[in-house]
Amino acid sequence: MGFIQKLMCSILFTTITSVNAQVNTKDTLKTQIILLGTGTPNPNVSAAGQGTAVIYGKRFFLFDAGPGIERSIRAADLSVKGPEATFITHLHSDHTLGYPDLILTSWVMQRRCPLEVFGPKGLKRMTDLLLEAYSEDIHIRITGLEKELPENLKVNVHEINPGVVYDSAGVKVTAISVLHGNWPIAYGYRIDTPDRSIVISGDTRPCDSLVAASQNVDVLIHEVYAMAVYQPEKRPGGESWPKYLDAFHTSTIQLGQIAAKIKPKVLVVDHILRGGVSDETLISEIRKGGYTGKVIVGKDGEVF
Repeated sequence: MGFIQKLMCSILFTTITSVNAQVNTKDTLKTQIILLGTGTPNPNVSAAGQGTAVIYGKRFFLFDAGPGIERSIRAADLSVKGPEATFITHLHSDHTLGYPDLILTSWVMQRRCPLEVFGPKGLKRMTDLLLEAYSEDIHIRITGLEKELPENLKVNVHEINPGVVYDSAGVKVTAISVLHGNWPIAYGYRIDTPDRSIVISGDTRPCDSLVAASQNVDVLIHEVYAMAVYQPEKRPGGESWPKYLDAFHTSTIQLGQIAAKIKPKVLVVDHILRGGVSDETLISEIRKGGYTGKVIVGKDGEVF
């Protein structure tokens, strides 16, 4: 990336954040959450691949990039040229299958600055291999009639540790180490803006670190499985299924216990292993865990 382009990106970002900082009306400087995709690995036409957008003013931050993420971004009327920053919770395929979509589609849609992407160790290798896998496509788009600029394809990967990983113009993002089976590194994220605090659990079983980092947040977005899913007889090789759920995920009753400790103003249930049960059953099971606050069963496209 040349000096002039770096300067232009810097000026553009500074201008946007400066304008946002000077406008103090509730209508323009407020934080919103958009559920871009609430799905699981099970292909479901009603639930797109994992992705959550946090919007502060006109600034857009993306958390996870599941299948079809750019179409979900378009459906939410957000910029397909890419977010200010992207944060990946872990490298499971259902959270990253949209990552090449994000890289390449934003480039084709005239992205002019590098993508800034934060996530666990292994993300840099994944990025390099994806760019190599699409090298023929990239070559044709650069040398053919499209005349795409190779410098605009750049991705700045930040392999992070727990703690504050992003802090700019009123938006702070903190990575929280969570427990997701035998993944050596998986993160949840806490997002703090001047008007709101949000925690996105990522995929996790119950863990103290998430509870400690989430006390009294405004919004807790947490994965969950319904108790109806805990039925090994319905799974091939099902004898290991309960062990998988215990190690990798959080049940409705466990989530009720977690939320009772955190006391969020709103609990949003996301990435649901539903087992065919209704929203009412999910909420009823969460209540059994002891949480009495507001619960929303997340659906694609919902805005909070």
